[in-house]
Amino acid sequence: MSEHVQKTRKTAEGVVVSSAMDKTAIVQVDRLVSHPLYGKYIRKSAKFMAHDPENICTVGDKVLIEECRPLSKNKRWRLCKVIEQAV
Repeated sequence: MSEHVQKTRKTAEGVVVSSAMDKTAIVQVDRLVSHPLYGKYIRKSAKFMAHDPENICTVGDKVLIEECRPLSKNKRWRLCKVIEQAV
């Protein structure tokens, strides 16, 4: 009776702003939000700590991250793939 349903995980696309820690990259994700009264679009950003087990990220890389279980105190995202390497 109880079927196992796989839920889709949240994904986000952002830019690596720091890769100084071992197996961790800090990714800044920008989004556009419409102002509730005036309708003008405002750019908001958030930084997430993402698990990077092979240390393949460098500062400036465009990456795709996905939500996962808590890996440490602040790390709740996992690196999926590097979309674009920094020049």
